[in-house]
Amino acid sequence: MRLTVRGTAVLVVSLGLGAAGFWGRYPLFLLLALAGLVAVVAAVLVTFRPVNVEVTRDVYPDRVERGSQALGKLKVRNSSAKWQRGFLARDTAGGFHRTVQAHGLAPGASRPYDYHLPTPVRGRMPVGPLRLYRTDPFGLAHNSLTVGDTVTLWVHPRSHPALARTGGFPRHHHEGRSNEHLRGSLDLRELREYQPGDEMRDIHWKATARTGRLMVKESADPDQPRLTVVLDTRASAMPEFAFEEAVDVAASLLRAAALAGHHARLLTSGGTDVATAGGPLAARQLLDQLCLTRQSDGAGTLLSTVRHQGGCLAVVTAGGADVSELSALRSRYSSIFLLALTPDGSAVPVPGARVLAAADAAAVVGLWNEVRT
Repeated sequence: MRLTVRGTAVLVVSLGLGAAGFWGRYPLFLLLALAGLVAVVAAVLVTFRPVNVEVTRDVYPDRVERGSQALGKLKVRNSSAKWQRGFLARDTAGGFHRTVQAHGLAPGASRPYDYHLPTPVRGRMPVGPLRLYRTDPFGLAHNSLTVGDTVTLWVHPRSHPALARTGGFPRHHHEGRSNEHLRGSLDLRELREYQPGDEMRDIHWKATARTGRLMVKESADPDQPRLTVVLDTRASAMPEFAFEEAVDVAASLLRAAALAGHHARLLTSGGTDVATAGGPLAARQLLDQLCLTRQSDGAGTLLSTVRHQGGCLAVVTAGGADVSELSALRSRYSSIFLLALTPDGSAVPVPGARVLAAADAAAVVGLWNEVRT
């Protein structure tokens, strides 16, 4: 049990009034001092008994889009043989607080409570711990108890409805996709060092002899739909509010591609590289990564992380960013898009790429959906 700031102030003023009334023989001061002391003592007696209930808290769902609703679910149970007075339950979510008024419970009774958790900011939001407070009507004293663990609420970027565009690997002898689907064909994507679990039949013996290390070839179906999204994370490229819109654009495209079963890859100018084979779990993995993505102070080039090829390439950046290297990638992708966030919806044309420029994420994704290839 502790006195609040108000309770401490009332106690100090009451003692001062009592001293002044005693030495100055002011009956009014003495009455006011007595009233204040009685109020403080009553507050102590009311809050002296600790909160003695069982409380469990769940957060549902554990992943939501920015701005969507997340629920905190409390279940309060009185396991004692005595009536339990009401109390306040205060939960912390990031920098926000939610307070729930729990009512009194009879012995053995339980009661559920639901409350909304704010999700205005993208990221991993810690929720908890939960604190239980018992206060007096005047707020002079309180008794608190910390229960439960801290859980994590993933606040994903906002995803707008987007088309899942397809694009295979460019064929060997010409640019773009072939109209002829070669059944069972595979294109060599890259060579890498052997890792435990790799198939022995995938070992590239010539590269192994040349390097002195076991090298494995990675192949891909030329007609397997795939999307690569490059997100500009340079702080010099765009302000913070525009970067949040850019993250929403990347989330919309990658989520749509992954849920459609397409290979989806996220690259950032900061060096992030997350490749997935498609599916609901892949969509969750990509959105989790975007949940953690932040702007960096690096001054590197936007496309320095693009080392792979094939499918559709979408570069998400600001309208004034330097994308002169984009034209050189035309032979490596079946289609290239530049999605630019600009206040006036204009951007400089880029040879070999289709430029889609708008002021916010919803408008950019809308332009993406309107393109017919």
